[in-house]
Amino acid sequence: MFEEGARLKEERGADKVFDFTLGNPEIEPPPAVLAAAQRVLASKTPHLHAYMPNAGHVRVRDAVAARLRAATGLDYTANHVIMTVGAGAALNTVLKAILDPGDEVITVAPFFAEYTFYAQNHGGRLVVVPPKQDLTPDIARIAAAITPRTRAILVNSPNNPSGVIYPASSFVEIEELLTRAEQPIVLISDEPYRALVFDDVIPPEVPPLVTRSIIATSWSKSLALAGERIGYLAFSPRMAEAAELFEACTFTSRVLGFVNAPALWQWVVAEVGDQVIDVGPYREKRDLMYEGLRRIGYECVKPQGAFYVFPRTPIDDDVAFVRWLAEEGVLTVPGSGFGMPGHIRISLTVERETIVRALPGFGRTFAKARPAGRRSAD
Repeated sequence: MFEEGARLKEERGADKVFDFTLGNPEIEPPPAVLAAAQRVLASKTPHLHAYMPNAGHVRVRDAVAARLRAATGLDYTANHVIMTVGAGAALNTVLKAILDPGDEVITVAPFFAEYTFYAQNHGGRLVVVPPKQDLTPDIARIAAAITPRTRAILVNSPNNPSGVIYPASSFVEIEELLTRAEQPIVLISDEPYRALVFDDVIPPEVPPLVTRSIIATSWSKSLALAGERIGYLAFSPRMAEAAELFEACTFTSRVLGFVNAPALWQWVVAEVGDQVIDVGPYREKRDLMYEGLRRIGYECVKPQGAFYVFPRTPIDDDVAFVRWLAEEGVLTVPGSGFGMPGHIRISLTVERETIVRALPGFGRTFAKARPAGRRSAD
């Protein structure tokens, strides 16, 4: 779709193409974050940018652990935290450590499309479980999907692509499920959108609810630093194997070629990692897009966080519907890429005016599709 967007802009003019495909923050990082980076670069302190322990600078991991202690009430230390090259590296690092060829990772649709490849990277297989109607986890279906080869359950909340936040009750049920499991299974909670929430909703802290939990996250979205690749893994102190996982992931991060997370951004997030971009513009664009689509007739679960809207398509064939939208100059991503056909993902990382000008195209495409109902398109 990125290439299609470039082609259409060249063909029609950039002002006639409305690109909602990429989740690339258009908001700039907070001034305090850029100021901290400038201070690190200007510092005369020796060895700030040299090799370090593979898990990251101890002072940085201490700072992250202190925030985790405050948030969860659990006894996190630097030896429960590994600094990573973003959340993608965090997930690959832990999957490399826990998977043998043929092992399985369960996730809930809709899910971040690259999960499939992350599991395959390490000889594993992603097992996708349909959600409830409100797009929250269906615990009975997760339980039914567990086999002797299951090693992890991987969830993403706030969710990309739906913006849904999983409730605390889901994690309580997952804890009961893991407690009954015949083999050790970990819950990996992928949380890069945790700080981007709306309507006073507070995502539940997972580690106090799930004993065998691992947090994988990044500052890509909360600080608008997607290109800088800085994140971390955190192993719950309640896990009996936390120390073993720390050592294993320190090794797998190295052999996967990440070596260590970028030193500059480690020092920055140690100082100002609790900053958050202003989510107000995303909330306003969420409301504008969601309400506009609902007026047209689209069905959609209202996003509570992240910066996406994930409406149902009026025909079953979401790929065909995406093509029809593209004829109007509106670029979206098929839900089938996220394990949920019959939907499209719309990214809100655009100017407000882009949404206003694109909504008529959403309307015309909906009207075109309506005679087909929810049948497959031609």
